[in-house]
Amino acid sequence: MAAIVALLCVFGLGMCFSLFGSIGVKLMPRLAIDRGRFGTLISYFMFTCLVLSLVIGVLTDTIGYKPVAVLGFLATSLCIFLLARSRTYASIVPCCFLLGFGAMALNTAGNTIIPVVLFGGKNPAAASNLGNVFFGLGLFLTPLLVSFLFRKTTYERAVSLLGVLILIPVAPAFLAVYPKAAAGFIFSEAVSLLAKPIVLMGAIVLLLYSSIETSFCNWLTPYAKEIFSRARPNADEGGVDAKAQRMLSFFAIAMMAGRLITSQVPAITRYGSLVIGGVMLLSAAVIFGLTVVKKSVQVPILALLAGLMLAPCFPTTVGIVYARQPAHFGSAFGIIFAGAMLGGVVVPKAIGNLAKGATLQKSLRLLIPICLLMAGFVLVLGTL
Repeated sequence: MAAIVALLCVFGLGMCFSLFGSIGVKLMPRLAIDRGRFGTLISYFMFTCLVLSLVIGVLTDTIGYKPVAVLGFLATSLCIFLLARSRTYASIVPCCFLLGFGAMALNTAGNTIIPVVLFGGKNPAAASNLGNVFFGLGLFLTPLLVSFLFRKTTYERAVSLLGVLILIPVAPAFLAVYPKAAAGFIFSEAVSLLAKPIVLMGAIVLLLYSSIETSFCNWLTPYAKEIFSRARPNADEGGVDAKAQRMLSFFAIAMMAGRLITSQVPAITRYGSLVIGGVMLLSAAVIFGLTVVKKSVQVPILALLAGLMLAPCFPTTVGIVYARQPAHFGSAFGIIFAGAMLGGVVVPKAIGNLAKGATLQKSLRLLIPICLLMAGFVLVLGTL
């Protein structure tokens, strides 16, 4: 049962990270905001995740998995219900903070249980990749469901259904029997993790990676709408919105497939840094393609390639750090994920600001040097 709950947690995390990207094309006109202010909402969410990743990591090692998982599902559901009914920018901001709490609770519970319960705890990178297939499932289903519901019912009802969906796992989260989060937890030892090179380098790698993934999750749909609208300026706006939202689902499908494939590689924990370095170079090429594409038919292909290339990066990095730092991993995971959220605070907002004076297509160029930097840092991680 603990394994099922862990998978449901990362599924819920996928919902959290695709939520704004899925509803953005409807939320921006509903609130009468531009891309810059929408990017600010993403930054609020990511900053909350950054702070709470550290807090919830330590909390998990202290009080165990069950309360963290249950609170994660409840907070996320409450946030979505509030988001469905909010009509002003000021009322959306608290939703960002609540979503950050829910996301980090689900993230920490799910991603720290998975390396322990899958593959007998013997191949943490493969376990993390397999478990995070369900992150991709949440990332895939959210925009797909939303794009369907937006054409069938009101905004309020469509978004509220997501809140109902995330409530379902609360029952198994209460009933599950969990492994111990940490043996003999001592707060000073958790703080000392900050001085460990493997933890700090893991945080830097995830900072760079999250800059890329978070940008895709939140800007791929508006980017696709920009391209599709340019290609067919007289097309029905509802149809263009639905088609653009499906691009995030394509991205998520490819991410699921990539993580499933990576989970079947026995030596992925040992050679994971080389794999990530290689796919980052390929990701830079794919992103360059997104910035120059002119035909709308090319967008789904590039979205699929981006998801496939980015797929192994996060779970493999987590697995590498776990293999070298299994003690108090809740706290270690909180630190490296806080690094990830710092990237999510800065870069998506920067893309939104750049797009105000140009286009989203041109603004995505910011991600290319980040891919190249990550390729270098992850090779350093592999030597520690």
